[in-house]
Amino acid sequence: MPLGTMRRFARDGVEIAFLDEGQGEPIVLVHGFASTAHVNWLYPGWVTTLVEAGRRVVALDNRGHGASSKLYDPAAYHSTCMAQDLGALLDHLELTRVDMMGYSMGARVAAFFAIAYPTRLRRAVFGGLGIHLVDGIGLPESIADALEAPSLADVRDPVGRKFRAFAEQTKSDLRALAACIRGSRQSLTREQVAAIRAPVLVAVGTEDEVAGSASELAALLPSGRALDIPRRDHMLAVGDKIFRAAVLRFLAEQP
Repeated sequence: MPLGTMRRFARDGVEIAFLDEGQGEPIVLVHGFASTAHVNWLYPGWVTTLVEAGRRVVALDNRGHGASSKLYDPAAYHSTCMAQDLGALLDHLELTRVDMMGYSMGARVAAFFAIAYPTRLRRAVFGGLGIHLVDGIGLPESIADALEAPSLADVRDPVGRKFRAFAEQTKSDLRALAACIRGSRQSLTREQVAAIRAPVLVAVGTEDEVAGSASELAALLPSGRALDIPRRDHMLAVGDKIFRAAVLRFLAEQP
């Protein structure tokens, strides 16, 4: 099958699309808000890079995104529920224990996975999410208003305008994304973060105004380390070469 071919399974009536490439130790990739597995991971070269490094790469379209089911009730997007999608995906593929990399909202979901399934996570990368995992509740709700505006031209908020433009570029379901923003804005306590025993690399661009400090979050993790991605903002850090090289080094370490 061509690289990036999507497969599907269903959990409680919600269809989840995913790609499954390569062979070797598995790593699950969890994309950010308004993105998809292809936009976040395939097109920037992450899937090819990891497959060439000898990894089996599984990357899903989160509920409400890409080829997965579109839901319009904000409650359907609670971070715990989205983490359970990951657990169900592992069950579907009969994977016992994996590495995981999430970006932005995907990193938040990966953190909730680490709490819910501690024995199934070997190591994790939280990209585009720093201390705002603890002292923030995700992207601002004003983004939902921007997504529901009649058109991009009607959006005045600069952050909302950026995400509305990105959502239109990825041909997303704007109403489903608005529900996702409203339903997925949960944080973890410092005590919950301290209970994540797996090694975690926290990587944030130095010009990222969304994520919060990488070093402050890494300091709360028992086996955390921080990476500041030079001169990158929230949108550009995910494809950065320094980020990519650090992730490959981190994943190659012996557990």
